[in-house]
Amino acid sequence: MKSRIHSRFSQLHKQGAKALVTFITAGDPDLATTATLLPRMAEAGADIIELGIPFSDPMADGPTIQRASERALAGGVTLEAVMAMVSAIRDQVSAPIVLMGYSNPIYSYGWQRFAEDAVKAGIDGLLLVDLPPEEAGELLPAAKAAGLEIIFLLTPTSDDTRIKQISRYGSGFLYYVTVTGVTGARQSVSNSLEDELKTVRNTIKLPVVAGFGISTPEQAAQVATAADGVVVGSAIVKLFEQHQGEQLQTEVTRLIRSLKNAIAP
Repeated sequence: MKSRIHSRFSQLHKQGAKALVTFITAGDPDLATTATLLPRMAEAGADIIELGIPFSDPMADGPTIQRASERALAGGVTLEAVMAMVSAIRDQVSAPIVLMGYSNPIYSYGWQRFAEDAVKAGIDGLLLVDLPPEEAGELLPAAKAAGLEIIFLLTPTSDDTRIKQISRYGSGFLYYVTVTGVTGARQSVSNSLEDELKTVRNTIKLPVVAGFGISTPEQAAQVATAADGVVVGSAIVKLFEQHQGEQLQTEVTRLIRSLKNAIAP
């Protein structure tokens, strides 16, 4: 049986379309808001939704996503609560859902128990920014047995050895980090990105999506010409600082729709 992620990329490929991958922090400002927003994000054009697991020390995240994590943690959001929320609304959301975060909460939960419970909840994949393939020895077999895709990151500084490791152990898709440093909106896209992505796509058979720093429809369109999809996070999360309630839902879906339109074939 094909995973939701595989099916989504297959569908997009047949249409000559690129994937829009969107990120929000689970539980920001509360889990009820997240639960209401997820179906609307999918309807607005989010092909895959990354849900950030709130964490107290998000070292790869810039200030916008750090503050979102702090707001969610202040509201008492836990990994267990996030999975329960996904389970409750899974049949309302057409898009694959990927949890994104850091190893510590998953390790504390237990690798095998997490993989099994995540799949039962309807979660399709997991991306841990601080867990490279060589340190994922316990997670990988548990995830494979449960049917959970494990997504890895590549950066502009990744060498051939790392690229080959991820080609061997990664699943779902590859997340290519377009810039060095932390997440956050950037003014422009790297001039070398197209060549970097061409090299990676020649080596790795998984779909390659590019993210970190993509904040406008114009940037998304530029990156989409070289990748199989684009990831937008901080630009969406910033709306959570500016709006609330129905206005927040409206602004998030409006941005997603404009991003999806920008990368349309």
